[in-house]
Amino acid sequence: MTLLSRRGALAAGALAGIAPLARPALGQGRYPNRPVQVIVPWGAGGGTDATARIVAAVLEKEMGQPFNVVNRTGGSGVVGHSAIAQAAPDGYTIGMITVEICMMHWQGLTQLTRNSYTPLALMNEDPPGVQVNANSPHRDIKSLADAIKAAPAGRLKASGTGQGGIWHLALAGWLGAMGLRADHVRWVPSNGAAPAMQDLAAGGVDLVTCSVPEARAIIEAGRARSLAVMAPQRNPQFPDVPTLKESIGVDYSVGAWRGMAGPLNMPAEIAQALTAALQKVWNSQEFKDFMNARGFGMIWGDAQGLAAHMERTDGTLGAAMRAAGLVRG
Repeated sequence: MTLLSRRGALAAGALAGIAPLARPALGQGRYPNRPVQVIVPWGAGGGTDATARIVAAVLEKEMGQPFNVVNRTGGSGVVGHSAIAQAAPDGYTIGMITVEICMMHWQGLTQLTRNSYTPLALMNEDPPGVQVNANSPHRDIKSLADAIKAAPAGRLKASGTGQGGIWHLALAGWLGAMGLRADHVRWVPSNGAAPAMQDLAAGGVDLVTCSVPEARAIIEAGRARSLAVMAPQRNPQFPDVPTLKESIGVDYSVGAWRGMAGPLNMPAEIAQALTAALQKVWNSQEFKDFMNARGFGMIWGDAQGLAAHMERTDGTLGAAMRAAGLVRG
């Protein structure tokens, strides 16, 4: 054997020895073998964006490829939700869908529904709390509920989000569960929970329905208090805030949830791999610490669990929107 051929043989043997460790050999035919785009239908810095970014960061560690968050905002969530639904179903574009997917079609904003996606996992849900000013005479939810029932329609004012938003529907649903009209308490639209809580602290409205984490800053400043949550159980981060059911016997719950999904017709093996990885994310200490630090509610559902959750939410919110006169088309 010549020196050249001997070197060639040695080189070939060396390459053969390291081939099992090389990325192409491992990545060949395995998902993912390139970066994945994660679409968020809401703006940077918000709760959905923050949740999506921690999910993406832990997914990178679990699956060995970058998961890049892209904010696609506009149209009250329609733009981003459409981008997820219309992506190629190859697993390289997924997204964080939110409760609004069970609302927008009722409002006539889009033809997208919960059935426009391949569900992957339910990651989070934050039920609304009922907040009042710190100087309110109502020290518990029964006192407030009795005052609402006794007051003429429209005298009391509430806020928490825009007209027809999730926290408006939460109020409408609660009023309906108490046998009242959806507009018995007048809704004052706001640009979100933060300005609504400021208005509450200033005495501009009588109550605010929004998640307790969103109300937390004003509550901790001693300018408001939360009387109850519209949830089956208390939030472990706010253990002193009771549920409606245990306080006044009204079995009504709703919440703003976030889940991971892809376009329809994703390959089953890719969808299953993502769901398995997302469960590891949800169980990770990094994710738990992040969510607990912000008071965000943690709820797990696999693909079937997310699908069932969306179906229930769609029915609940559709009924509330119909009662509030917000259904279009």
